[in-house]
Amino acid sequence: MDNKRASQLLNIEDIHTYYGESYILQGVSLSVGEGEIVCLLGRNGAGKTTLMRSIIGLSPPASGMITFQHEKINNLPPYRIADKGIGYVPQGQGIFAELTVLENIRLGLRKKRLKSHPEIDKVFQYFPILKDRITQKGGTLSGGERQMLAIGRGLVGGIRLMLLDEPTEGIQPSIIHQLKEIIKRINEEMDLSILIVEQNIELALDVGNRYYVMQNGTIVESGCVDNIERTEMIEKYLTI
Repeated sequence: MDNKRASQLLNIEDIHTYYGESYILQGVSLSVGEGEIVCLLGRNGAGKTTLMRSIIGLSPPASGMITFQHEKINNLPPYRIADKGIGYVPQGQGIFAELTVLENIRLGLRKKRLKSHPEIDKVFQYFPILKDRITQKGGTLSGGERQMLAIGRGLVGGIRLMLLDEPTEGIQPSIIHQLKEIIKRINEEMDLSILIVEQNIELALDVGNRYYVMQNGTIVESGCVDNIERTEMIEKYLTI
């Protein structure tokens, strides 16, 4: 993993983001290397989702720098950032309830290789249940299936980095285990970098290589997951 860390894919330097008069991100810096899974931990309201939205351009920072593949992106609109190779799976999945499974996945292709099927076939390899539901409307799927669909849609656009915001929220335990294994496979087989926001610390640290902890809009701790004391981390930063 040291070699992957030496090759940075995403670099965030001292960003400050506001919602109206509310000062949310207060000088946040972090990085994601090629092929890494990086976990972003913290209590609700710490600023984790705002950080994701700042990366993808939905809540642009007022100052600071975000670079992707050494190119500044925090002055670009969200669709341009997506075209650079960043996929975003927001909290709550964000699928289109009235579209079928296949139609939802096709939206992820955007203008790239619209008639090409290998990428869609790859989604069905990771999520075979979606192939069984291919003509079913997204709104009729279970919570776990909707999350699979949201991740699958994010995979088909030729992305290099996936932002996953609370992928296990509201998902039953048996599906959480499946998602954990699929996230590992996607990372390894597609060499896809992942930045994951997750309240389930056991899942996050089981799949991750490095971690950051946010508190009150700042990064308060970071390191390698192999060196973390989980019980201490939960008591210090994640309990209410």
